[in-house]
Amino acid sequence: MTIDFPEWIESETQLDALLARPSDALVEFMRQLDGDLIILGIAGKMGVSLGQLAVAAIEKAGLRKNVLGVARFSDADARARLESAGVKTIQCDLLDRDAVANLPSVPNVLFMAGRKFGTGGEEPLTWAMNTIVPANVAHHFRDSKIVAFSTGCVYPLASVDQPPTEDTPPGPIGEYAQSCLGRERMFEYGSLEWGTPVCLYRLNYSIDLRYGVLHDIATKIWNGDPVDNSAQAFNVIWQGDANQQALMCLGHCTSPANILNVTGPETLFTEDVARQLGELLNKPVRFTTTPGDASYLSNNSQATKLLGPPSVSAEQLMRWQAHWVKTGGRSLNKPTHFEVSDGAY
Repeated sequence: MTIDFPEWIESETQLDALLARPSDALVEFMRQLDGDLIILGIAGKMGVSLGQLAVAAIEKAGLRKNVLGVARFSDADARARLESAGVKTIQCDLLDRDAVANLPSVPNVLFMAGRKFGTGGEEPLTWAMNTIVPANVAHHFRDSKIVAFSTGCVYPLASVDQPPTEDTPPGPIGEYAQSCLGRERMFEYGSLEWGTPVCLYRLNYSIDLRYGVLHDIATKIWNGDPVDNSAQAFNVIWQGDANQQALMCLGHCTSPANILNVTGPETLFTEDVARQLGELLNKPVRFTTTPGDASYLSNNSQATKLLGPPSVSAEQLMRWQAHWVKTGGRSLNKPTHFEVSDGAY
């Protein structure tokens, strides 16, 4: 099914409803999926909409599956939104192995916990969150299927004509990216040790309008600030599509662990995107530097083959993003730092 999308997104209510609208393919997938779901680290930027989407798909399929959501829930609003959508929330510190051991055994696991920003100066905490937590989870849920969120940052920087495929050897730059490879290795170890079916979901970059690469660029232009064009190019994917694909990755978990690059098919050049957003915003565009010849990129052809193409194009995302910024849409104030190439977050 092709989902009909509006010309503009005018409010957070409308945005959240679109992010939680399941495709026919996802609804049918839920009919084939056995058992309940648990989402670990659900209170982050993507997790709330993922939980809402899972519930909506289950309801549309006419099923009675439970969706459990686990986090520390320092943000009470996130917990309230999840509960109101029908997600059963559980407060848990995933660094606490005993607490993880007390979580209910659920056959379908989506792992979203992790730490990126603030790594500089607090490297031990980043490594703990990105390796000890996965080790705890891999052990406790060794009899489940696990989709583990990861990042394209585990790949080396790439030229625009050779974006990494799943066969490209990792080459993480900096401690954050290294710890993300450590996260993957913990799940790979569990998959080999206990036969756990795992899918490593390498995502970059998700677009929600309240944050993301396009938000970063459009906000700079709107405020009259120069755009950092250090990174020559990037990929993006609508968060609704990223969440749909994450859930459907439960059908592509294997032992040894499967790897999938999740992003849009377009390679977007930073300067071209900035100029297009400048036209949409009716604002001049300035740049900070001369772009380098390597960026964080991914080839998504394998995910497209297995899961289908994203439903929203990069062109549509740019139009939505410009309108969102121009009309004062809310920002999460969480820059992606997509321009960073030295791994320092």
